[in-house]
Amino acid sequence: MELVSTIRHDGDGGVLDDLATVRGTNRWLQQQPGLLTTGGRTGAPAPPPVADEELREAVVGVRRAVRSLFARAVSPDPPSPADAHRLMPVDEALALLNTAAARERVAPQLTWPAGEAPVSRLLSVEEDPRVRLIATLARDAVDFLSGPQRERLRACRAPRCVRYFVKSHGRQEWCKPSCGNRARVARHYERSRAGGGGPGASV
Repeated sequence: MELVSTIRHDGDGGVLDDLATVRGTNRWLQQQPGLLTTGGRTGAPAPPPVADEELREAVVGVRRAVRSLFARAVSPDPPSPADAHRLMPVDEALALLNTAAARERVAPQLTWPAGEAPVSRLLSVEEDPRVRLIATLARDAVDFLSGPQRERLRACRAPRCVRYFVKSHGRQEWCKPSCGNRARVARHYERSRAGGGGPGASV
Protein backbone atom coordinates (compact mmCIF):
# COMPACT_ATOMS: atom_id res chain seq x y z
CA MET A 1 0.00 0.00 0.00
CA GLU A 2 2.89 2.37 0.71
CA LEU A 3 4.29 1.83 -2.79
CA VAL A 4 0.92 2.31 -4.49
CA SER A 5 0.31 5.45 -2.43
CA THR A 6 3.36 7.19 -3.90
CA ILE A 7 0.83 8.43 -6.46
CA ARG A 8 -1.42 10.80 -4.54
CA HIS A 9 -3.55 13.91 -4.90
CA ASP A 10 -2.10 17.33 -4.09
CA GLY A 11 -5.30 18.67 -2.51
CA ASP A 12 -6.05 20.97 -5.45
CA GLY A 13 -7.16 18.49 -8.08
CA GLY A 14 -3.68 17.56 -9.27
CA VAL A 15 -1.67 14.35 -8.89
CA LEU A 16 1.75 14.06 -7.26
CA ASP A 17 4.25 11.28 -7.94
CA ASP A 18 6.75 10.73 -5.13
CA LEU A 19 8.88 8.56 -7.44
CA ALA A 20 9.05 11.00 -10.34
CA THR A 21 12.72 11.73 -9.69
CA VAL A 22 15.73 9.88 -8.31
CA ARG A 23 15.81 12.31 -5.39
CA GLY A 24 12.17 11.66 -4.59
CA THR A 25 12.71 7.91 -4.82
CA ASN A 26 15.60 8.08 -2.36
CA ARG A 27 13.49 10.18 -0.01
CA TRP A 28 10.66 7.63 -0.13
CA LEU A 29 13.04 4.70 0.43
CA GLN A 30 14.50 6.41 3.50
CA GLN A 31 10.95 6.70 4.89
CA GLN A 32 10.35 2.93 4.76
CA PRO A 33 11.95 1.50 7.92
CA GLY A 34 12.29 -2.25 7.92
CA LEU A 35 11.74 -2.59 4.17
CA LEU A 36 15.06 -4.45 3.87
CA THR A 37 16.89 -6.52 6.45
CA THR A 38 20.41 -7.81 6.73
CA GLY A 39 19.14 -11.37 6.57
CA GLY A 40 16.42 -11.14 3.96
CA ARG A 41 13.07 -10.80 5.72
CA THR A 42 14.19 -12.12 9.11
CA GLY A 43 17.31 -10.19 10.15
CA ALA A 44 17.98 -6.71 11.48
CA PRO A 45 16.84 -3.66 9.50
CA ALA A 46 19.22 -2.65 6.74
CA PRO A 47 19.47 0.71 4.97
CA PRO A 48 17.94 0.79 1.50
CA PRO A 49 20.26 1.05 -1.50
CA VAL A 50 20.88 4.49 -2.96
CA ALA A 51 18.66 4.83 -6.00
CA ASP A 52 19.84 5.85 -9.44
CA GLU A 53 17.69 6.19 -12.56
CA GLU A 54 17.84 2.46 -13.28
CA LEU A 55 16.63 1.50 -9.83
CA ARG A 56 13.98 4.24 -9.86
CA GLU A 57 12.58 2.84 -13.12
CA ALA A 58 12.54 -0.67 -11.65
CA VAL A 59 10.60 0.49 -8.58
CA VAL A 60 8.16 2.43 -10.77
CA GLY A 61 7.73 -0.65 -12.95
CA VAL A 62 6.67 -2.73 -9.95
CA ARG A 63 4.31 0.06 -8.90
CA ARG A 64 2.72 0.18 -12.37
CA ALA A 65 2.12 -3.57 -12.24
CA VAL A 66 0.65 -3.43 -8.74
CA ARG A 67 -1.66 -0.51 -9.54
CA SER A 68 -2.90 -2.35 -12.62
CA LEU A 69 -3.64 -5.42 -10.52
CA PHE A 70 -5.30 -3.24 -7.86
CA ALA A 71 -7.56 -1.91 -10.61
CA ARG A 72 -8.49 -5.49 -11.44
CA ALA A 73 -9.08 -6.27 -7.77
CA VAL A 74 -11.60 -3.44 -7.30
CA SER A 75 -13.47 -4.19 -10.55
CA PRO A 76 -16.33 -3.78 -11.44
CA ASP A 77 -15.95 -0.58 -9.41
CA PRO A 78 -13.85 2.03 -11.21
CA PRO A 79 -10.10 2.15 -10.51
CA SER A 80 -8.16 5.14 -9.25
CA PRO A 81 -8.50 7.94 -11.81
CA ALA A 82 -4.79 8.75 -11.54
CA ASP A 83 -3.78 6.15 -14.12
CA ALA A 84 -7.03 4.53 -15.24
CA HIS A 85 -6.29 5.58 -18.84
CA ARG A 86 -2.86 3.92 -18.97
CA LEU A 87 -3.08 0.71 -16.98
CA MET A 88 -0.72 -2.10 -17.84
CA PRO A 89 -2.44 -5.17 -19.35
CA VAL A 90 -3.12 -7.76 -16.65
CA ASP A 91 -0.98 -10.51 -18.17
CA GLU A 92 1.95 -8.09 -18.51
CA ALA A 93 1.49 -6.90 -14.92
CA LEU A 94 1.43 -10.47 -13.61
CA ALA A 95 4.56 -11.39 -15.57
CA LEU A 96 6.46 -8.33 -14.34
CA LEU A 97 5.45 -8.87 -10.71
CA ASN A 98 6.26 -12.59 -10.69
CA THR A 99 9.60 -12.06 -12.44
CA ALA A 100 10.57 -9.36 -9.96
CA ALA A 101 9.56 -11.50 -6.98
CA ALA A 102 11.66 -14.40 -8.28
CA ARG A 103 14.85 -12.37 -8.61
CA GLU A 104 15.85 -12.75 -4.96
CA ARG A 105 17.34 -16.06 -3.94
CA VAL A 106 15.80 -17.18 -0.67
CA ALA A 107 15.98 -20.32 1.43
CA PRO A 108 13.47 -21.52 4.06
CA GLN A 109 14.86 -21.62 7.58
CA LEU A 110 13.31 -23.27 10.62
CA THR A 111 13.59 -21.72 14.08
CA TRP A 112 12.30 -23.51 17.18
CA PRO A 113 12.73 -21.62 20.47
CA ALA A 114 12.40 -23.66 23.64
CA GLY A 115 8.82 -23.87 24.82
CA GLU A 116 7.45 -22.31 21.63
CA ALA A 117 6.08 -23.53 18.32
CA PRO A 118 8.50 -23.89 15.40
CA VAL A 119 8.44 -21.10 12.84
CA SER A 120 9.46 -21.18 9.18
CA ARG A 121 10.95 -18.04 7.67
CA LEU A 122 12.64 -17.10 4.42
CA LEU A 123 16.30 -16.16 4.62
CA SER A 124 17.77 -14.16 1.77
CA VAL A 125 20.97 -15.42 0.17
CA GLU A 126 21.01 -12.50 -2.28
CA GLU A 127 23.94 -10.11 -1.83
CA ASP A 128 22.75 -7.28 -4.11
CA PRO A 129 20.48 -4.94 -2.07
CA ARG A 130 19.00 -3.53 -5.28
CA VAL A 131 17.76 -6.97 -6.30
CA ARG A 132 16.48 -7.57 -2.78
CA LEU A 133 14.60 -4.26 -2.82
CA ILE A 134 12.72 -4.95 -6.05
CA ALA A 135 12.00 -8.54 -5.06
CA THR A 136 10.74 -7.48 -1.63
CA LEU A 137 8.35 -4.91 -3.10
CA ALA A 138 7.05 -7.47 -5.59
CA ARG A 139 6.74 -10.27 -3.04
CA ASP A 140 4.84 -8.02 -0.63
CA ALA A 141 2.41 -7.23 -3.44
CA VAL A 142 2.03 -10.94 -4.23
CA ASP A 143 1.27 -11.62 -0.55
CA PHE A 144 -1.29 -8.81 -0.42
CA LEU A 145 -3.08 -9.70 -3.67
CA SER A 146 -3.28 -13.39 -2.78
CA GLY A 147 -4.43 -12.71 0.78
CA PRO A 148 -7.72 -11.81 2.47
CA GLN A 149 -7.19 -8.04 2.36
CA ARG A 150 -7.65 -8.02 -1.43
CA GLU A 151 -11.40 -8.49 -0.93
CA ARG A 152 -11.51 -5.25 1.10
CA LEU A 153 -9.45 -3.18 -1.34
CA ARG A 154 -11.22 -0.12 -2.75
CA ALA A 155 -10.45 2.99 -4.79
CA CYS A 156 -11.46 6.11 -2.87
CA ARG A 157 -14.60 7.68 -4.36
CA ALA A 158 -14.00 11.19 -3.06
CA PRO A 159 -13.58 13.97 -5.64
CA ARG A 160 -9.93 14.43 -6.68
CA CYS A 161 -8.67 11.53 -4.54
CA VAL A 162 -6.56 8.91 -6.32
CA ARG A 163 -5.78 6.58 -3.42
CA TYR A 164 -6.50 2.91 -2.94
CA PHE A 165 -7.31 1.78 0.60
CA VAL A 166 -8.34 -1.29 2.58
CA LYS A 167 -11.84 -1.04 4.09
CA SER A 168 -11.89 -1.14 7.86
CA HIS A 169 -15.70 -1.41 8.11
CA GLY A 170 -18.60 -2.53 5.96
CA ARG A 171 -19.82 0.58 4.13
CA GLN A 172 -16.61 2.59 3.96
CA GLU A 173 -16.31 4.51 0.68
CA TRP A 174 -13.41 6.86 1.41
CA CYS A 175 -9.80 6.43 2.43
CA LYS A 176 -9.97 8.97 5.28
CA PRO A 177 -12.51 11.25 6.98
CA SER A 178 -11.41 14.37 5.08
CA CYS A 179 -12.25 12.61 1.80
CA GLY A 180 -15.64 11.68 3.20
CA ASN A 181 -16.31 15.31 4.12
CA ARG A 182 -15.28 16.46 0.65
CA ALA A 183 -17.53 13.86 -0.99
CA ARG A 184 -20.53 14.90 1.12
CA VAL A 185 -19.97 18.57 0.27
CA ALA A 186 -19.77 17.70 -3.43
CA ARG A 187 -22.99 15.66 -3.25
CA HIS A 188 -24.79 18.49 -1.45
CA TYR A 189 -23.60 20.94 -4.10
CA GLU A 190 -24.80 18.68 -6.92
CA ARG A 191 -28.22 18.26 -5.27
CA SER A 192 -28.51 22.03 -4.82
CA ARG A 193 -27.70 22.63 -8.49
CA ALA A 194 -30.14 19.96 -9.62
CA GLY A 195 -32.90 21.49 -7.48
CA GLY A 196 -32.18 25.01 -8.67
CA GLY A 197 -32.13 26.30 -5.11
CA GLY A 198 -29.64 28.43 -3.28
CA PRO A 199 -29.07 32.16 -2.95
CA GLY A 200 -29.99 34.17 -6.01
CA ALA A 201 -32.23 31.49 -7.52
CA SER A 202 -35.13 32.90 -9.49
CA VAL A 203 -38.66 32.28 -8.20
